[in-house]
Amino acid sequence: MQASCQCGAVQFKTPTPEPLDLYHCHCIECRKQSSSAFGTSAIFPAFPLPDNLPLSCYTRKTDSGGLLDCYFCTICGARVLHSRQGKKTVSVKGGCLEGLDWSKAKHIWCSRAVVKIPEGVQRWDEEPDD
Repeated sequence: MQASCQCGAVQFKTPTPEPLDLYHCHCIECRKQSSSAFGTSAIFPAFPLPDNLPLSCYTRKTDSGGLLDCYFCTICGARVLHSRQGKKTVSVKGGCLEGLDWSKAKHIWCSRAVVKIPEGVQRWDEEPDD
């Protein structure tokens, strides 16, 4: 899938044509990061980003005690990708992907949701097991 930030300075292609999974996360960190009611993450096998992109990285602790590298465009500030240190997958922010099928999204951290979760979707009160 083709991905880009808001201004287009950061562009890359995912290693597979579709994500392995898709989550709408309702945790407080994702709400703050997205400035919205939830954050959307498309899960892909880990891959390196091109070296010449205007990216910076913010690293934070996760609720489970791990470290999360959060990559964003240094020009427009859009968050584009998250990588958990030591994991074999990355999450590309859903709004950055062209042609993403949003209907397959699962909801996580529903215990912290500020909007109603639709009936009949896969959901977890917290984070699902890996």
